[in-house]
Amino acid sequence: MDRRKILMILSNPFIVDPRVYKEAKSLSEAGYEVTVIVWDRHREYEEETTIEGVKVVRIRNRGIMKILPHDLFREFFWWRAAYKKAMELYKSGYKFEIVHCHDLDTLPAGVWSKKKLGIKLIYDAHEIFGYMIARDMPKIVVKAAFWLERHLIRYVDHVIVAEETYKSYFDSLVNKQIPITTLLNCKDLVTNKYIPPKNDVFTIIYIGVLNRSRFFPEALEVIGGINDVKFIIAGKKENMYEEIKELSKRYNNVEFLGTIPYNKVIPYTLKSDAVLCMINPKDINNKIASANKQFEAMVCGRPIIATKGTRSGEITEKEKCGLVINYSKEDLRKAIITLRDNPKLCEELGKNALKAAIEKYNWENEKKKLIRIYESLTD
Repeated sequence: MDRRKILMILSNPFIVDPRVYKEAKSLSEAGYEVTVIVWDRHREYEEETTIEGVKVVRIRNRGIMKILPHDLFREFFWWRAAYKKAMELYKSGYKFEIVHCHDLDTLPAGVWSKKKLGIKLIYDAHEIFGYMIARDMPKIVVKAAFWLERHLIRYVDHVIVAEETYKSYFDSLVNKQIPITTLLNCKDLVTNKYIPPKNDVFTIIYIGVLNRSRFFPEALEVIGGINDVKFIIAGKKENMYEEIKELSKRYNNVEFLGTIPYNKVIPYTLKSDAVLCMINPKDINNKIASANKQFEAMVCGRPIIATKGTRSGEITEKEKCGLVINYSKEDLRKAIITLRDNPKLCEELGKNALKAAIEKYNWENEKKKLIRIYESLTD
């Protein structure tokens, strides 16, 4: 018997997106056939590949997409290319029953696919998109994003949100006419027992977006000047990637890994002593959105350094799994020295982090919710 087919659409190359990877892999393991259309903006990966049972089809910048100077101007052509590829897959025999769109920058292609084929549509909001882009886009673009979301969401059959705090915003859009499910960015448990780090030098890790709202380059400047501490950094090839890569060369205690695949994130985190999650509390998105770093630290049993006034800081305080500090160089320096010089505190905070992961913040719990959503749409 043929497995029921799902199409996901994603605006990054997939290999660096742990949320989408975990959802796709979980659905594949549950008996669905999953294909993901993705945008490989920098032509870094194979055009087609299969990763742990999930087929990945990558769209590259060609023609006018290659000529245009900014991704903002490429968006419409990306939507059109993703929709065209979806139709090609369908006509070639991949008769998908559900299209699952990750974030607003894929939703138009999903809506077009639903209108054409009469299939079900899931909108997976990793962020409140308008708030996310407000940090570096003109107001007119932000307003257009909010308008587009309000216009397109009426075609959606189920909304998935990545944080409990997003729910009130989406409730206001759908007016209780469309079901909404929270699916946190939790990770698979790697251990049920605390595993102490074995570093000769106290090691802090940051793997994620490299931009000013994540306290870069300040974090690099602070940690680069602290003795007996090592700082490991990895991130996507966007935003401040090249700048941080060059700045890292100035410090003997900084190791810049470049871009690493999602399956390397947890092993690197487990080898660290603490996880950095300095996020600007003035950014409205940071006030309501938890960070991947939070859940990576938890399943590894590692203390997290988070910022007051953010969702990550709120969770860290509640679970007593790290230090919550002001968004400042001096507070970061003090926090790192506190953890470096107090192994017992690190162990206590790490054990609290792991306990929270085992009891609540783990992917097994979230996976069950995801499967229930798909069962409701395919029954």
